Amino acid sequence: MLKRQPIGVFPGTAGFFLLPPIDHADTIMPSLLQGFMPKPCPKEWQFFLAAIEGEPVERVEELLPETPEGHFNRFILYPEKEYYEKAKSMLEEDLLLLLDAVAWRFNMKQEPPCYEDKTVGEIRAFILATHAYDAFQQNNWIKGIELLEEAAQAVQDISPIFSARLLSEAASTKQSLGMVDKQLIELYKTALKLIEQSPFEDMRAELTFQLGTAYQELADGNKTYYQEAIKCYNKALKTFRKDQYPENYAMIHMNLALSYIAMPPNAHNYQLKNAMAIQSLREALRYLDKEIHRDLWCSATINLANALQYAKSSHIEDNLWEAVALYEDVLKVRRKETDPHGYARLVANQGTALSHLGAFSSAVPKLTEAKQIFKELGDKESAKVVEDMLQEIRMKQEELSKQ
Repeated sequence: MLKRQPIGVFPGTAGFFLLPPIDHADTIMPSLLQGFMPKPCPKEWQFFLAAIEGEPVERVEELLPETPEGHFNRFILYPEKEYYEKAKSMLEEDLLLLLDAVAWRFNMKQEPPCYEDKTVGEIRAFILATHAYDAFQQNNWIKGIELLEEAAQAVQDISPIFSARLLSEAASTKQSLGMVDKQLIELYKTALKLIEQSPFEDMRAELTFQLGTAYQELADGNKTYYQEAIKCYNKALKTFRKDQYPENYAMIHMNLALSYIAMPPNAHNYQLKNAMAIQSLREALRYLDKEIHRDLWCSATINLANALQYAKSSHIEDNLWEAVALYEDVLKVRRKETDPHGYARLVANQGTALSHLGAFSSAVPKLTEAKQIFKELGDKESAKVVEDMLQEIRMKQEELSKQ
């Protein structure tokens, strides 16, 4: 048996495979654990290369060697009882624990295997991660995160990519639970440092994007954090190009825009940051499909309309009419019945843009409708803001009538 195994290094099925021993494996394994396949690939490991390259399952099976590792891998390809029993009869010690951990992930075992303290390295990390997923299934999120971090620590020195994948899972789970703090930032940074020499560009870009979102969520008016988020998003865009990853590209530009909008302004940067936000929102909308990404499309369109409405420009009137049209586009798909608050804000924003244009006869019905919905929802503050706008329009209409 090889002393080290590349479990958890490569994405997909290959991340579960075991490799049979070959001559000079010790010299190959360090770079393999960093994600680099040896060239040429040893004959005994051709099945592994086939899996990494996405060849059909049947082709991968053809290449499996008749070794204990080969039977373990056949169970990965076909998680059925007969293949489990065959692999079990040929494996021993830590690999038996690993087999049962995989069986649990395939819902063939009710509980993950217990593990001895002597279990070390990548196998210990895999089993600890399995216990983490079990904790998540029981909604024990804190325990699961702690187990993932322990697993990452157990394998960090020997399999940095596997460690980084475990840390990224822990970090994304924390973030999804709203546990956004400086420790989360450090988790993402540690994971990124572990993969900085690896060939996994997509993984690096995804982690960089996630780090950006963590900075953005934590910012709360902190200009430095917004700047760090923007740096992360621009770095991620170098990999997530619009021609290959249109959805990722659009999502990053959405976040870029929101960072620019939220960044505290000063006398020098207000106009520039608003212009950058508008540019990013336009880019996002070029690659968001209204039907497929409806919520994201609505959000980007509304944010663009809002940014245009308050942009300082020599084309203020053009911007305002474009904002009115964008609000109208969203109103065609957003219903009062499903989201009354969102609908009321949208109508109020459109009414405000119309009032800035002096189109009072169109603005007043919009603002009146918005005020009524806010009152029905018990949102007195928003209703008061709209009423103040209506009062301002009435005063302007009186002035005009006197001229």
